[in-house]
Amino acid sequence: MTTQYQYEARKVNKDPSKEFRLGEGRISGYLSLVLGILNLLAVLAYLYPSYLTTTELRQVYDAGQLQTILKYSMYFALFLGTVSFISHRARSRYLGVAGSVCTLVAFALGGYKVPVGAVEPKALSLGVDWLILAFLGSAAVFMLLEKLLPKYREQLILRPEWNVDLFYFSFNHLAISAILIFANNHAEHFSWAVSPQLQQTIQTAPIALQVAIIILCADFVLYWEHRLYHEIKLLWPIHAVHHSIENLDWLAGSRGHFVQVFSERAMVMVPLYLLGADPTALNIYVTFAALQAVMIHCNTSLPFGPLKYVFVTPQFHHWHHSSEKPAIDTNYSAHTVLCDRIFGTYHLPKKHWPAHYGTTVRLPRTIVKQTLYPISANLKRWIRHRSD
Repeated sequence: MTTQYQYEARKVNKDPSKEFRLGEGRISGYLSLVLGILNLLAVLAYLYPSYLTTTELRQVYDAGQLQTILKYSMYFALFLGTVSFISHRARSRYLGVAGSVCTLVAFALGGYKVPVGAVEPKALSLGVDWLILAFLGSAAVFMLLEKLLPKYREQLILRPEWNVDLFYFSFNHLAISAILIFANNHAEHFSWAVSPQLQQTIQTAPIALQVAIIILCADFVLYWEHRLYHEIKLLWPIHAVHHSIENLDWLAGSRGHFVQVFSERAMVMVPLYLLGADPTALNIYVTFAALQAVMIHCNTSLPFGPLKYVFVTPQFHHWHHSSEKPAIDTNYSAHTVLCDRIFGTYHLPKKHWPAHYGTTVRLPRTIVKQTLYPISANLKRWIRHRSD
C-alpha cells in the first residue's frame, strides 16, 4: 500500500502578524517578558528553595554561581524592556513593560542577592529550577537549530497553539518531583524481580556498554507502552492528546495528557531499577533521552546520514505524528528504530516527510478540553456500544 501512496509536500501558511522582524520591538518585547518571568521565578526559588526546587537537580548546579547569570539576566530584561518601549508598536511596548515590571518585582524581593544557604529537603516540591534551566537550555539550542536548519522555513516560532504547548512544557517540569515519586514507587513494586548477580554484572561493564544496555532495555519497554496506547481503544484517547499537535517543533513533544506523562515515566523506571546500572551511566542515559525527546519533534532538516537507520530522528518521529494513512500506527520507538524493525511497524519513506500532522479526528484545542477528552471520548464510545 505504501508503494502506491502519493506523497505530497507540506504547505505551511505563515501568519505575517506573528512574524518576528528586526526594528519592530516585538523581539525585544518578548525577550523582556520571558526573561522577566524567569527572573521572578528564579528569585522566588532562591527565597523558598525547599518548596520550589528539586533535591536531585540542586546536586548538579551551584546556586551561588547561577546568581551571577541571574544578575545579568535581570539587567538585560530591563534593557530589552526599554528598547521595546521606545518602539512604534503598542503591543511590543506592553510586552516590554510587563517584562520590566516582573524584573523590578524580582529586584524588590531581593534579586540576585538573596542569601544562599542550606536547603531543607522536601519530598514534594515544584521544580521551578528545573523549569527555568530546561527552558533556557532547550530554547537556546533547539530554537537556534530550527532557525539555522529548518525543515519548514515558513513555520514561525509563534506557530498555532504554541501557548498550549508552553503550558504543557511548564506543567511537566514543575511536576517533576511528583512524577519522580510516582515513578520510583512504581518501580519498587518490582523488587521481587531484582537479581543481584545481574546488577553486579551490569555494574562491572564499561560505562559505554551500560548506557547501550539501558537504551535498548528502556526502548523495548517504551515501544510496547507506546504501542498499547495506540492499539487499546480505552487508552488511545489519552495518547491522542499528544497526537493532536498539528505543527511540530521543539515544544511539541511536551504536549501530553498527565496520565500518560506519569505512566510513561513510571514504566521506563522499571528497567532502570532492575538493571541497577552505575549512576554515571544512568545520568548519561537521562541526558540522552531528554535531548532526544526534544530533538525528534524539532522542525529541523539537520542531516543524520546513516544514523537515521539506527536512532530515532526527526524525520522518523514526524512520520509517527502524521495523519496520513501509511504512517498511522507506525514508528513507536523512542530511542532506536530496532523494535519497529523487529515488530513490523517501521515507516521511513526515503526522503519524504509528512504533509499532514495531527489526528484523523480533530481533538479539542484547549487545555481543559484536552484534559477531559479521554473521559468524554470513552463515554461516547461506551454509549455507542450500549446502543448497538
